Amino acid sequence: MMAEETNKTVAVTDQRRLGVDLVGQVAIVTGASQGIGQAIAATLAANGATVALVARSVGKLATVAAGIRSAGGKAEEFPCDVSKSEEVSAVVDAIHAKFGRIDILVNNAGMTRDTLLPRMSDEEWDEVIATNLRGPFLFMRAVSRPMMQQRYGRIVNVASVSGLIGNPGQSNYSASKAGLVGLTRTVAKELAGRKVTVNAVAPGFIASDMTAALGPALLDEVKKRVPAKRLGEAWEIAEAVLFLVAPSSGYITAQVLTIDGGLIG
Repeated sequence: MMAEETNKTVAVTDQRRLGVDLVGQVAIVTGASQGIGQAIAATLAANGATVALVARSVGKLATVAAGIRSAGGKAEEFPCDVSKSEEVSAVVDAIHAKFGRIDILVNNAGMTRDTLLPRMSDEEWDEVIATNLRGPFLFMRAVSRPMMQQRYGRIVNVASVSGLIGNPGQSNYSASKAGLVGLTRTVAKELAGRKVTVNAVAPGFIASDMTAALGPALLDEVKKRVPAKRLGEAWEIAEAVLFLVAPSSGYITAQVLTIDGGLIG
């Protein structure tokens, strides 16, 4: 069943791929070493952007960068812990110094430490908030100055349906993503006058190593809950991000685009 779904997805992707001219633009993608972040980075590069790949795993970043370059795109690795202010500032400065501009920021880096509230430790709370909410704040603050100076920018934050409706066992994750939605809308209003847009996407259940670990039985139950009767694919999130970073999307800001197969209606 899963193989059939995968084959159908590839066929649809090949026929309906969104095209946007990003030639000459520089994009930062955090959490680019795997999953949705990797798909976003590859999609932006395929549309002409030079992509700065950010994550903690040097080896995985190198693999992603090599794959993008082998496909004819432009990508370079910038290892960074997104929760560390000094590292974020240094990385953004290095990217701006190397390429001369920063046009796009996609805050995708995220993590989970799931457990019910009575069992959740301070460390499990703090670690998730630091990566999922502090990280986007640090990167948006760092890129806001060059984007305002050039009077152009596109920022997309990867939130989650968990931040919109909550999810048992994910009080830390849901709080971080709900906070990211509020941060998105506030910064959008602060930067709109300088032609910098700030939006968010809120994925639902997306096919990944994490969802695969749920096992076939639980995945079948998940699909029953989703009106589309399937999991989403990473490329579908990447295409939505591509739309929001397009030059033609300049009048769309402070919005949250939910991509969940109709889960939350």
